[in-house]
Amino acid sequence: MNDPAETLGVIDSAIILSYLLGVLVFGTWFGRRVRSAKDFFVAGRALPFWAIGMSIVVSDIGALDFIGGAGAAYRYGLAQANFDWIGSMPAMLIAAFVFVPFIWRSGSYTVSEFLGRRYNVRVQIFSALIWLTFLSVNLSVMLWLTSQFLETILGWDVHFSIWLTVVIVGIYTVSGGLTAVVMTDVVQMVIMLVGGVALVVLCLVEAGGWDSMVAKIHALGEVHDDHFTLLLPHDTPTPYPWSGIVFGLGVVLSTSYFVANQAVVQRTLGARTEWDAKAGMIFAAFFKLLIPIIIYIPGIAALALYDDIQDPDRAVPTLVARILPVGLRGLMFAAFLAALMSSVDSYLNSSVTIFMTDIYGKWHRFFKADGPSSSQTLVLGRLLTAVLMVVAALTARHFENDDQPIYVFIQTAFSYFQGPVLAVLLLGILWRRATGFGGEAGLILGVACTVSLSYMGERLFPSNDPFLFVSVWGFLFSLAVTVIVSLLTRPEPPEKIEGLVYGSVVKSKSPGGAP
Repeated sequence: MNDPAETLGVIDSAIILSYLLGVLVFGTWFGRRVRSAKDFFVAGRALPFWAIGMSIVVSDIGALDFIGGAGAAYRYGLAQANFDWIGSMPAMLIAAFVFVPFIWRSGSYTVSEFLGRRYNVRVQIFSALIWLTFLSVNLSVMLWLTSQFLETILGWDVHFSIWLTVVIVGIYTVSGGLTAVVMTDVVQMVIMLVGGVALVVLCLVEAGGWDSMVAKIHALGEVHDDHFTLLLPHDTPTPYPWSGIVFGLGVVLSTSYFVANQAVVQRTLGARTEWDAKAGMIFAAFFKLLIPIIIYIPGIAALALYDDIQDPDRAVPTLVARILPVGLRGLMFAAFLAALMSSVDSYLNSSVTIFMTDIYGKWHRFFKADGPSSSQTLVLGRLLTAVLMVVAALTARHFENDDQPIYVFIQTAFSYFQGPVLAVLLLGILWRRATGFGGEAGLILGVACTVSLSYMGERLFPSNDPFLFVSVWGFLFSLAVTVIVSLLTRPEPPEKIEGLVYGSVVKSKSPGGAP
């Protein structure tokens, strides 16, 4: 058996080096097209649907899924696939036909900016702070996962691995903005698909085929009897009971993720037409059918082959190091790097967009009566991109967690605010009577409710990680609060919500809003 830290062959090293240099050159090449804040943050609103769709997929199935998601599959089994089937495709279609047209036509740079126009500036800032905090934490997590992968495969020092990623991703994201991020994502998706399929085939061959893999896992004991069950019982000790999967994931978490997550929605906001924005999301939904096969099957196969891995998040990196031959190991290594870097560049660019649009932009207008110039925003956006990358690198080591899979950690963090954000966004688009005070109360009190429920989880819910149930109750609570407070406060003037609610937005044919 190969040592996980075995040195890559000459061919592997050549493939990896070519990939890294190619991505760096390809990404920075787009920097010459960036001349304004609009170019940097929403790609000049010129992205075609195929680039949008591929970028959405590669951002969504990045490091968290290839390493964290596969690690959760190693521990909990096929139920993890629900995050891409039940937890993605229906929500992506809803996003394409209900939410994306409204937000794209508004001309907003962020979802928080749209909420600010629909409700008030306090809703915008609070929503922005929530997403900025979460995306920044996610950025640090992605860097930590990168270091774990490089350490497992090559034995590289954790700090060196983190800073290598910072330098490569930082250069092309600072220079090219969203255009560079999206177009490098297109290349990275192709590499990820090829590498992922190769890993699935080889790990199944190593396990002796599907039936042999199933038999080996069942032989490990009763704790793994449900490893190939898609919908687990309500009282399962895992974080994935069927009730939570169907209602918490399928209705709340997934919908909120694809309609309110800036790292996803920002690609559609850069579309050249409304049709491209919607088609991009639908195109991405098609690819999501394939994702569980190339992401979670290797995680399950790793359990059949190496049931003594202490940290599940190291399961797939161990497979890569031990079963792939020379050449394919380099290709898979490049595929993982593509997943890792696509996550990092997405969260980095989205975090900066939120800060510059919803925090700095509002501050500038409050104290100076008008917004910052396009050139000033571009310079500050690039500077903040570099600063945020360095801060994420310095804090990445703090997210080491041996007791809880990183995927569950991230989903728990999501559950704190996804339900309230979805409730406020849904009512804002579909109900004219929703008011600024209603949205404000629904969002703030909803987050307070979800945090409280999460801390009382063991006493209220059947799972020790009740994030799926927390998201449902947070959504319902925020709906109720927003409706009640809205009915008790004065309706918004018709001219304020024109073009932002169902029935009026269809009159608009092109994106408006800030340049």
